[in-house]
Amino acid sequence: MGNFSVIVFDFETTGLSPDHGDRAIEIGAVLIKNNEIVNSFQELMNPGFRISSFIESYTGISNSMVEAAAPCEEVMEQFAGFVGDYPLVAHNASFDTRFLDSEFHFIGRTRSNPIACTMLASRRIFPHAFNHKLGTLVDYCDIENDGTFHRALADAEMTGHLWISMINEIKRNYGLEKVPFELMQKIAKTRKANVFAFLEKERRKSSGRFNLYRKRR
Repeated sequence: MGNFSVIVFDFETTGLSPDHGDRAIEIGAVLIKNNEIVNSFQELMNPGFRISSFIESYTGISNSMVEAAAPCEEVMEQFAGFVGDYPLVAHNASFDTRFLDSEFHFIGRTRSNPIACTMLASRRIFPHAFNHKLGTLVDYCDIENDGTFHRALADAEMTGHLWISMINEIKRNYGLEKVPFELMQKIAKTRKANVFAFLEKERRKSSGRFNLYRKRR
């Protein structure tokens, strides 16, 4: 386990499922290194058809905005370059992953990047939150924001800060010096009732490695 850099991403889309012909209309992402956001990516994209009035109202993205944007395929080629081989993070990742894989399919790419879900992880790390919607967790963790939701970069930035908040919470509560991506993935897949025992075991393993290092010195 050793990856500490991740890209947190978010899509705005024409609907709920690429299997029903829905496409992405905006992508936003942030690169996190050493628990800090160091770079970002944001582009509107043209799906090739008009978006519904509901989506216009929900996202604030109008038909005139997407009509002036580059085609999905062009934007996704740019995004693929930004993503590279970094591990990926999203809130409710199953939704965004479906669109990522679908849009990559349109440009002949296949994703090999591992993905972690902040919604699943937050249910284990912040079990007492009222619910685990992004907006609720932003308030719960006192994450600074301007009130903008359902725009891709704003949501990616808030999800990025949520990721950082969860890592800091684990460090505080369990004395772990480092919390790599792979550990966060495991937490998200661990039964809620077993999370404490799992992280206590990780703390003891980490402490053992630290003591062994000291002895070798």
